[in-house]
Amino acid sequence: MALNQDYLGKVYDGGPTYQVGREKIREFALAIGDANPAYHDVEHARSLGHRDVVAPPTFVFVASMRAAAAAMFDPGLGLDYSRVVHGEQRFAYTRPVTAGDELRVTTTIEAIRAAAGNDILTTRADITTEDGEPVATVWTVTVARGTAEESA
Repeated sequence: MALNQDYLGKVYDGGPTYQVGREKIREFALAIGDANPAYHDVEHARSLGHRDVVAPPTFVFVASMRAAAAAMFDPGLGLDYSRVVHGEQRFAYTRPVTAGDELRVTTTIEAIRAAAGNDILTTRADITTEDGEPVATVWTVTVARGTAEESA
């Protein structure tokens, strides 16, 4: 079943804010094998002008997952998750994320298209502070293999 084109532009609220914790940043940095002291040592991060440890660039994906899941698992969209593979991920930052940030995420279905029998879904997660200050944008491309109904 092809993706529902009526969902193009639909916006999903990510629900409650995501509180960025110091230990979550450290755990994430360890998981990706990045020993940058700005991710682990508060004093080092402060010497660089940050108020606390800094999150690695891909960390905001964790905060954006809840809102992205609301879009991908929306039954009306018609995404067959059993056929999904990760297509692409891009990040654009307005400012670094540090421990103590409260992040709000809004996800928008930015593109729906078919190619080579696959459905390709692009979502954009706009991440702000709870006061609305822009922090980052995450684009995610999801491919559902063999589900597209292409026109001739």
